[in-house]
Amino acid sequence: MMKKVLVLNSSLNGEQGNSTKLSQLFVEQLANNQQISVTTRDLSDNAIAHLTQTEMAAWMTDANERSDEQKLLAAISDDLIAELNDNELIVIGMPMYNFGIPSTFKAWIDRIARAGITFKYTEQGAVGLIKDKKVVVLAARGGVYQGTEMEMDTQTKYLKDVLGFVGMTDVNFIYAEGLAMPGAEQSLEAAQNEIKAFTASL
Repeated sequence: MMKKVLVLNSSLNGEQGNSTKLSQLFVEQLANNQQISVTTRDLSDNAIAHLTQTEMAAWMTDANERSDEQKLLAAISDDLIAELNDNELIVIGMPMYNFGIPSTFKAWIDRIARAGITFKYTEQGAVGLIKDKKVVVLAARGGVYQGTEMEMDTQTKYLKDVLGFVGMTDVNFIYAEGLAMPGAEQSLEAAQNEIKAFTASL
């Protein structure tokens, strides 16, 4: 049975970015073990604008009552959510910029996190509506942040929280850290080996 894979990259360096190279390796290794269908979205090359009130208002307008402009604006989020729902494995190439996620990836999050569509509020709190997804985050960093005393790795908690909020609770991380420091080659090789082992287990 063919596995459908969505790859989300957001490195400013495109195909030369370490996170992009890791996501490409992940897909190549996965293809060695099983049949896959891959959809790749480069959020840096095809950047989504920051969310505006006008666009959010389009979501909240009944589909039959939307203006032509509102239809176009609503389609941005609708298409991204449909793409997400259509794939079972989500592979995220995640660089770290100034201790956080790229703003282009945040713009994607703002489009796929929609009340009544991908999550809903109940008396017990928010419930995610996106089900049966496995997410793999390939985190490439110039420094070393994961598990440090200063807790400077804000990416891991944020991604677990926001993806879990919409129902994607099976979130796995593979880290390549210290890539701007001595020993970068060993760190990258360790991440590559982890990718090979992880893809073999899927």
